[in-house]
Amino acid sequence: MNFSVYWQSADAVSKTLYFVLLSMSIITWTVFFVRLIGTQKLKQTAFARLEQSLTQLKAQLSNLTFEQRKAVAEQALLREISEQKTGIEKGVPVLGTIASLAPFVGLFGTVWGIFHALVAVGSTGQAGLAQVATPVGESLIMTGFGLAVAIPAVLAYNICLRSNRALSHGLQDQAHHLLINTMLQQDSKVIQPQARGDA
Repeated sequence: MNFSVYWQSADAVSKTLYFVLLSMSIITWTVFFVRLIGTQKLKQTAFARLEQSLTQLKAQLSNLTFEQRKAVAEQALLREISEQKTGIEKGVPVLGTIASLAPFVGLFGTVWGIFHALVAVGSTGQAGLAQVATPVGESLIMTGFGLAVAIPAVLAYNICLRSNRALSHGLQDQAHHLLINTMLQQDSKVIQPQARGDA
């Protein structure tokens, strides 16, 4: 297939669809690399931010009962985890949308190209295989473009989801350990003054 021949014979609709697919491809790779870099940076700070969210509450926790301390600490950790999840999920739905739409955009371009080619062949009055095969074959290029955009988008979407899921589980495990440690530390601080008072 000669792309230059296809481009010269393509109408405004086909060219528009080509630029739409090109834009989708650029967005896919941009979002993918931004998310990879962002996730790596977030891994370096997320666990420290979880610990910091409890450190800021230590003075407040010392004056509360065990159940109150647990509720306040859990709320702070859940809030921080929610903020972290919001950050790592930015742009990922775009990858899923592109992965779903790109094949259909390519298919529509192919159907439109075949229709355009058949109309052109019909207007010439020559309907032989040689006259039909070339324009129809060239219009199939749009299906290839659609798949070339969709396949990387699907892979990028799955990679981002797996990475986000792993980080989310890590944050939840870390939050669980921080909650236990905080409760134990606060209990020891409460027990020590009581023991001194009894002595």
